[in-house]
Amino acid sequence: MTLSLQTLKPQAGSRRRKLRKGRGIAAGQGASCGFGMRGQKSRSGSPTRPGFEGGQMPLYRRLPKLKHFTLVNPKQFTVLNVAKLAGLKAGSLVNLDSLVEAGLVTSPKHPLKILGNGDLEVKLTVQAAAFTSSAREKIEAAGGQCDLIG
Repeated sequence: MTLSLQTLKPQAGSRRRKLRKGRGIAAGQGASCGFGMRGQKSRSGSPTRPGFEGGQMPLYRRLPKLKHFTLVNPKQFTVLNVAKLAGLKAGSLVNLDSLVEAGLVTSPKHPLKILGNGDLEVKLTVQAAAFTSSAREKIEAAGGQCDLIG
């Protein structure tokens, strides 16, 4: 490897010397030490705290502190109660497509979630993205099966 300006680099493990500020004009950071002439940011000690806006009421104090902020990306489901499944044929497979064909779901935009309102006496195999605990108990008590999909 030839020695040239492009290949020059410091030795492995070496460190640069700490910059000594305020040691005269020849040292490179004399007098104002790179902080400018006057003003709040040129004084010794730390400058203003994070969020300080020069005495104006800061943003974090202007905003209302409210509970119950809405979810940014809420999970949305096509919901159906167990009571609606009671009219289906025993032993049939229930999923979003079969419910659209049966006319129980009109707009299958989101994944299916089964809720536990109502009673079920029919044995069904239900495929859905989510079940409430009461819906799962009622389907399995009737001899059916709950399959999670997605």
